[in-house]
Amino acid sequence: MEIVDFIKNYISIFLTLTLIANVQKQRQIKAIGTSEGIVIGKAYIFSPIAGECFGVQKIKILKKQINNEIKRFEKALNKTRDEIEAVRNEAAKKAGLKHAQIFDAHLLILEDKVFISQIKELIAKKHQNAAAAFCSVAGKYLKSFEGISDKYFRERTADVKDVFHRVLHNLTGQTRKSLSELKKDVIVIAHDLSPSETATMHKERVIGLITEAGGPTSHTAIMARAMEIPAVTGAYKITEIIHENDLLIVDGSEGIIIINPSEKQIDEYKIKQQIAFERKARLLTAKDEPAVTVDEHRISLLANIEIPEEAEHAINQGAEGIGLYRTEFFFMNRNDLPTEDEQYEAYAHVARVCGEKPVVIRTLDLGGDKFASALNIPKEMNPFMGWRAIRMCLERTDIFKTQLRAILRASKIGNVRIMFPMIATVQEVRAAKKIIEEAKDELRKNGISFNENIQIGVMIEIPSAVMIADILAEETDFFSIGTNDLIQYCLAIDRVNEKTAHMYDPLNISIIRMIKIIIDVAHNISYTDENYNKKIKYPFAWNNNHKPIKVCVCGEIASEPLLAYLLLGLGIDELSTAAISIPQNKQLLRASSYKTAVKTSIEALKIHNSDDIKNLLIKQIFNLNLEK
Repeated sequence: MEIVDFIKNYISIFLTLTLIANVQKQRQIKAIGTSEGIVIGKAYIFSPIAGECFGVQKIKILKKQINNEIKRFEKALNKTRDEIEAVRNEAAKKAGLKHAQIFDAHLLILEDKVFISQIKELIAKKHQNAAAAFCSVAGKYLKSFEGISDKYFRERTADVKDVFHRVLHNLTGQTRKSLSELKKDVIVIAHDLSPSETATMHKERVIGLITEAGGPTSHTAIMARAMEIPAVTGAYKITEIIHENDLLIVDGSEGIIIINPSEKQIDEYKIKQQIAFERKARLLTAKDEPAVTVDEHRISLLANIEIPEEAEHAINQGAEGIGLYRTEFFFMNRNDLPTEDEQYEAYAHVARVCGEKPVVIRTLDLGGDKFASALNIPKEMNPFMGWRAIRMCLERTDIFKTQLRAILRASKIGNVRIMFPMIATVQEVRAAKKIIEEAKDELRKNGISFNENIQIGVMIEIPSAVMIADILAEETDFFSIGTNDLIQYCLAIDRVNEKTAHMYDPLNISIIRMIKIIIDVAHNISYTDENYNKKIKYPFAWNNNHKPIKVCVCGEIASEPLLAYLLLGLGIDELSTAAISIPQNKQLLRASSYKTAVKTSIEALKIHNSDDIKNLLIKQIFNLNLEK
């Protein structure tokens, strides 16, 4: 009887614990939504190397086994080398040689003499088996990388992990998980994804992405948006929370992850999915319509791209051109510098796709969180304020001039324009323009044609540039406001630091005032009662010696409906966003009244609290007929 009671009690306790466990599994997590869309599916865990090493046995080998164990390690290295070369060749066929050259860096890791000698030393002197010795050394390397706060080194960690994964699996004989041979639709869960993993990913089977690392500008986020895969990044320790085959809901728009959702939640999100699908289809019916307000005010909607292949997709989404072509991605993940001809082909491709539509090519913006191996940019204490962008280009005129020649050559094909990033002084603009003239002279001497009157613009993303906007306008043909960095520098906020990211506020009144100043100065508008309802007296006079020039906003805020409406009222000429955001911006603008938006912006400029500004904008957008 006691045994029966014990079993009953055990079963009762077991059922209670199971119920509690199931309740705990039903969990909602908020992270960073980096690629919009909703997806429901099963989790596929892509474990980091630390987890894989956990199961590796540490075996003390005999002295007579040392040579064989070292040979086994060398064989694993050779097999890994063959695998990477195969992936490199596959990537070259799919995306071209320049995109495959990142794997040259992966191959170099396998040639690291210090790394290899440390592993062999553990085998020979400590009598460790090859797999355990490898895990010991590899783990220390990765721990050192991950302990560095610099974003560049964190990005390189993903590459190192990718190579280490391959070596470990070749040592242990385990079948390596792959994203290229998936048999069913999955939501991939990973610490991060390396370039080789995204390059070989089965694009039809990967329906969603969740990573612990990264943000809106990470490699994974950029690729997810390009492939229109819903993605959430910055999900802290998500690989420890989610289990293989857990049912998930991923909302890439809101950054929401629901683990093992209820039937009610599944039904709710299926409805949201259908609504989003129908809305997207409806928005695309107007893709060829102009972005004109109800009172006939025109705004140009352009696209931001990183690689040439994105241009066609942008045009299909209704883009009226390319407002920001980030050329630094062409320089990254390779061991050499792109040649002039390579760059020309990339820029010319985009120009051909866009035809008469504008293509604004931003010159090299390396440094900060973006590095190129071939440049050997030294590590800095504060890279975002260091040797980067135009500062680097003005010193490395060989690289700068090569790029400028390639852009100039492409200008003969389409409506190509040049834009300088990270401008702080007018002297930088004048120096850069002088180098353009030198590049033009070199092309003329070689009989190569180009657009002699190519337009030149600057990024306004440093507060000092705002305060000399009138002087910069005399030297240029257009402005583009880089709000991502402008907000960061103006508010002294590190937007990738989780402790200060919440203070990154585009609706801070100082930011709105700065944007208004830039627009009005560019348009050559005096500061009168009409603009601010109160005359502002400056201790200096804004020059109005320049012709009015257009202003574009190419930062992330242009993708947000509330902020796009505010920018309309502030007088912006162009909005440049990820291609996927163009249809919703077009719908918003076509339903808006420019005069009402102007009045709303004037009201916003009088408000000191960003929450109150947000509520004002919500009220105005709520009153729009967005279904027309």
